[in-house]
Amino acid sequence: MSSESQGITVLIVDDHPVVRDGLRGMFAASGEFTVLGEAGDGREAVALVARLDPDVVLMDLRMPRGGGVDAIAELSSRQVRSRVLVLTTYDTDADTIPAIEAGATGYLLKDAPRDELFAAVRAAAEGRTVLSPVVASRLMSRVRGADTPRSLSSREREVLALVAKGTSNREIARVLFISEATVKTHLTHIFGKLEVSDRAAAVAAAYERGILG
Repeated sequence: MSSESQGITVLIVDDHPVVRDGLRGMFAASGEFTVLGEAGDGREAVALVARLDPDVVLMDLRMPRGGGVDAIAELSSRQVRSRVLVLTTYDTDADTIPAIEAGATGYLLKDAPRDELFAAVRAAAEGRTVLSPVVASRLMSRVRGADTPRSLSSREREVLALVAKGTSNREIARVLFISEATVKTHLTHIFGKLEVSDRAAAVAAAYERGILG
């Protein structure tokens, strides 16, 4: 846990150095937060969380060499203490839903005012969910239409395509450069969305719905 002298501890994850520098300066000037470190991609973020144990991880989504959703899923599978607050420029369903399903505590857009960002980090540190108004509206729309089939994310489609070829979890992890634990997390989400209980049924359902081939 962070000490009182450190305030709320933060790890910044973004592939743009200018963005990281700006956020670090903003948090440092507040006196309420301590930035423990920075990462330029999801893989580095997972390693730093294990080493630094921050209260909150500010996570961008689209990054080379390891995106945010996979990193969030990996951190969730490891059951780390740190809360993940997504901070990104993207607000489409293809970005928001997978991130939240993977285990993000909150989702904020980069155009959020400083005070809103600080409030979101405080809320995330306390385990409270915080969503930008645009994202909250999208999620409400999805909840209202919950009886319609939920779509798979692009990464879930990749995993399912490999499953259809008879690929093992270990081999899927190697091909996609993720851990076996993350593969299992994706499979859990796939089974839930397709309303099946095993790999064979998932593949059959995917072909039946035109998701595969």
